Amino acid sequence: MKEKMRNKLSVSKLVWVVEPDVFGQDYNLPFAAKAVGHNVLEWCDDWWETKRWPELTDKLVIFHGSLNNAARISAELPWNPGAFCDIDWLHCSTYFPIVEKWLLNKCWALTTVKELVNQSECVLSRIGSANSFFVRPDSPLKPFSGRVITRNNLTLEALDYGFYYDDENLPIIISPIKTVSCEWRYIIVDGEVVSGSAYEANGRIAKTDNFNKKSLYYATLIAKQLSVLQKVYIIDICECDGELYLLELNPFSGADLYGCDMSAVVKRISDMVLTK
Repeated sequence: MKEKMRNKLSVSKLVWVVEPDVFGQDYNLPFAAKAVGHNVLEWCDDWWETKRWPELTDKLVIFHGSLNNAARISAELPWNPGAFCDIDWLHCSTYFPIVEKWLLNKCWALTTVKELVNQSECVLSRIGSANSFFVRPDSPLKPFSGRVITRNNLTLEALDYGFYYDDENLPIIISPIKTVSCEWRYIIVDGEVVSGSAYEANGRIAKTDNFNKKSLYYATLIAKQLSVLQKVYIIDICECDGELYLLELNPFSGADLYGCDMSAVVKRISDMVLTK
């Protein structure tokens, strides 16, 4: 009886702060959290202006919502643990060399928006002087979406400069174009795969073949190698020309979880937080 009471008190200390509108009507993480007795609080953007966010000093807080809020909460709020959103570790230029043997595109180069536009010949020679290439932000905060660019359309505006950011020296990654046929998202906690879901990147739609055995095994191998670097994060696996690769890593607290098993996610993360 005493053990059950202690467990109940521990569970009541946990608060999930969520932004349900970010992920659409099928977002059921809050329901999974409530089902096991956790508290759920809806995030309010006005808190940044008023600086009157809930203190929650006696609680264990886990945020899940928009990427920018996840990053700010991780950096600015005193919540424990707050948000799983390690921006420094999740820059492509930081983790690409670590995961190179699994990476979809082993040929890549770090540059800036300004350098790519003004010195395109020199920069593109680093990846084979392609006429068309893929470009994405180095930052996991993704100030613009990754895209294919052609040399004759290489302008600041084509990279959304002036729309979503105003720093010409924004670090970016360029690489040759690869055709991806399937993608899977896996949630990693303490070096283990907790749940996964196939998804359609265009439109951010979950697909039905969750936990594909081959991609699950591949994600498990990568997670074991990265277990000492991060507690909770996302691994995206893809298929290209019949082979599996690591597409990218993402911060858990700002990622769409698609068709993942939310009950399993809530249980594993809460167990880790409560026993930390």
